[in-house]
Amino acid sequence: MSAATDRSVVVTRAESRGRGLRGELERLGLAVLHWPVIGVEEADPAGWEAQRYTVGTFDWIVFTSAHAVEAVTDALPSPPAGVRIAAVGPSTADTLRERGWPVDLLGHGPGAEGLVDALGEVGVRNRRVLYPASSRSLRTLQEGLARLGADVVRFVAYRIVRATLDVDACRRSIEHRAVGAITFASPSAVIELERALGPEDFKRLLGTAPAVAIGPTTSAALGARGCAPIIAETPTLRGLALACHALLRAHQPRGSSHEFSLR
Repeated sequence: MSAATDRSVVVTRAESRGRGLRGELERLGLAVLHWPVIGVEEADPAGWEAQRYTVGTFDWIVFTSAHAVEAVTDALPSPPAGVRIAAVGPSTADTLRERGWPVDLLGHGPGAEGLVDALGEVGVRNRRVLYPASSRSLRTLQEGLARLGADVVRFVAYRIVRATLDVDACRRSIEHRAVGAITFASPSAVIELERALGPEDFKRLLGTAPAVAIGPTTSAALGARGCAPIIAETPTLRGLALACHALLRAHQPRGSSHEFSLR
């Protein structure tokens, strides 16, 4: 491994080796430090049971993550007839297609705002929209569609939970400057890593290595903590990995316009 890439990329998602973001980074030849601060669990099945028998009465189902797709398609393998399907971005759309579901609409740009814009163009006034969400999802999509006149039904399709983290090992890596970049794929990862490390060590970490965010919502969570991160060009795990690869290969000097900064 070259001097430009002799530091590791921190992955804050709970993942198996060779899978997800870890797999994407390893295939690019990057070393990984796995610091899982969040995991995904099944939601209370009562939340889905309340919707599955009426799903055919909706005009749209909107998906904002692959986890939501997996939760719904596990319970409902075939797409309901006559219901249109919208995906927030290409990664979510790919998961839908892998599960045999169509994608009728893709968001315009990253994040919930892009999906709201796309649905606004086709018109959702007086339309019923089913929104399978995470336990920590922001209200951006629900509120945006409500402003467009849609009747939005949100239910928790999966739960975001804290994962076990070896904090002492993390602090040793920070002390030895072993971290080359820290990846964040959700605002929850930002919140939970700060909680686990404590504000002082979290700030110290962000002062020694650039943060790389999957999209604008995650970037905003970092910005609220004084960090201006690099944002992946495409809001996917692959895009996140490619951003880290470009960053470490380039070995940009601190202070360049593309580096993070602490205010």
